[in-house]
Amino acid sequence: MTAAIVSLQTLVPPTVLVQEQVRDVFAAQPGLSRLAQRIIATAFDGSGIETRHTVIEELTLDRAADDPVFFDQASGQLRLPSTKTRNEHYTSAGSQLFVEAARRALDGAPGLAAADITHVVTVSCTGFYAPGPDFEIARDLGLAPGVQRYHLGFMGCYAAMPALRAAEQFCAADPAAVVLVVSAELCTLHLRSSNDPEAIVAASLFSDGIAAAVVTDREPPAGTTALRLDAFETIVTPVGEQAMAWTIGDDGFEMVLSSYVPHIIGEHIDGALQPLMAHETALATALEAGDAADRIEHWAIHPGGRDILDRVQTSLALSDAQLEPSRDTLRDFGNMSSATILFVLKNLLERPTTNAGDRVAAMAFGPGLTVESGLFTVLR
Repeated sequence: MTAAIVSLQTLVPPTVLVQEQVRDVFAAQPGLSRLAQRIIATAFDGSGIETRHTVIEELTLDRAADDPVFFDQASGQLRLPSTKTRNEHYTSAGSQLFVEAARRALDGAPGLAAADITHVVTVSCTGFYAPGPDFEIARDLGLAPGVQRYHLGFMGCYAAMPALRAAEQFCAADPAAVVLVVSAELCTLHLRSSNDPEAIVAASLFSDGIAAAVVTDREPPAGTTALRLDAFETIVTPVGEQAMAWTIGDDGFEMVLSSYVPHIIGEHIDGALQPLMAHETALATALEAGDAADRIEHWAIHPGGRDILDRVQTSLALSDAQLEPSRDTLRDFGNMSSATILFVLKNLLERPTTNAGDRVAAMAFGPGLTVESGLFTVLR
């Protein structure tokens, strides 16, 4: 058997952000230009998002914090904490969420226990600390002292895909390997008021979420739903290097998300898919004929924003049903950076229309502009 995801679990913080309410908070901030106020209305209302989640409890409108750090409900103003303060919140909240998601994934893996885990791969671009989440997962879950640990940091929204690819490679090298992959992104820690259109777009999209998967080459028990990892590819588009970026500033991490990104993805998506489809001759031929969507039952597209999904759907001639897992994830959770594609895959696997043997093509986008893709098969 080729390596497969035998357990996939997701987790979000309990504080819910209602998109219209967040829009009104951002629109009411002092110092905004008229252009910025118009962009806020357009970006938030056209995002395709209804709710998001955050680890910042004081962002709830139900009660005011006694000593607010991020949001002063009495004045309605967003504060501007330092990068150090934001990262301290990431450390305190993230350490719990990484471990909880990992525990849920392990509990959901039939026939596997902590002693079976051979590798831990953690993924995040929204904070740093050491000993890191890979260490905490191994310690708190009681993994073997010699468990191999790896962390993929600061890669952006596509990072869960190379994490899955690394897990598949570990399993190919060692048939007894059981790999725990955990992606946790606390993007809302870095949102801020700004007149910069790119910062406004980021504020309208990003949210917090955690996902964890168990990957192994071991045969799962009968009745288990799994996702076989068949192939992965990486493509860097010939343009767009500066269109998406993630840098560290004095007042938090700063996102560059150009409005040109959907256009770049739409223009280059076919070329990015060709190496992946070449893994199967029939699918490669279908792609050249323009009917790849007819040969692949399901598509898991990273919902970086509604415009990105619209461009991908048009370029690949995908049906509304094929984009439902991505659009539903965007609507209910927003863009959770690297964790998002795992949310989409979980949504897809839980649908009654997903059957054994169905093929799944997954794609995620990030700085570079990098397209990470994967080809999977549903197992029952």
